[in-house]
Amino acid sequence: MVQKAKILLVDDRPENLLALEAILSALDQTLVRASSGEEALKALLTDDFAVILLDVQMPGMDGFETAAHIKRRERTRDIPIIFLTAINHGPHHTFRGYAAGAVDYISKPFDPWVLRAKVSVFVELYMKNCQLREQAALLRLQLEGGGKSAVGDTKEPAGLLAELSARLAAVEEQAEALSKQLDDDSADAAAVATAAHLERKLTGLRRALDALEPGTGSGAPSVPSQN
Repeated sequence: MVQKAKILLVDDRPENLLALEAILSALDQTLVRASSGEEALKALLTDDFAVILLDVQMPGMDGFETAAHIKRRERTRDIPIIFLTAINHGPHHTFRGYAAGAVDYISKPFDPWVLRAKVSVFVELYMKNCQLREQAALLRLQLEGGGKSAVGDTKEPAGLLAELSARLAAVEEQAEALSKQLDDDSADAAAVATAAHLERKLTGLRRALDALEPGTGSGAPSVPSQN
């Protein structure tokens, strides 16, 4: 069963959170509420999120300050942030948003369809990254365990490589389709860059598998880093 991605919604107004939930419910992911910057930072201590929708104008810690804290933490600095704002944002506010690390800066009222489409792209990228980490972890376990399966049986090397290759191929196919979709839709540069990073990691993992094929050399290959 595929685990759902978590989306963090940060706004001090309950009616705005309710509206965001109504817009994003069609994505069938886990929506987590936070009514302040402090509450958002607390949620980020324990959970992993695919994307953060962050209101700019909040009492106490505003959206810019909250984003700065998020980007300073190693655990959370790579989570995409979409700023939502009701203030009359000129170039200065837009610049502050991107300088704080946001991938997008959207004014209220916004088009629900556009917001849902933007969020769905980052959810897909997050899911593909999760699949890639699972495949890399499986490869490490198989290499360290000398080809043993989860139940302790030893598989033939050819069968093991074929299984791992097939699983990786499925992820590669989905990542390629997502990249084509981003190109067709003229998506945000941040989303395109994230997809390209995912493809580079897939290429590294494929090379590691290919190095295990008979006749390609001896010794265990290094598995690509997930950073």
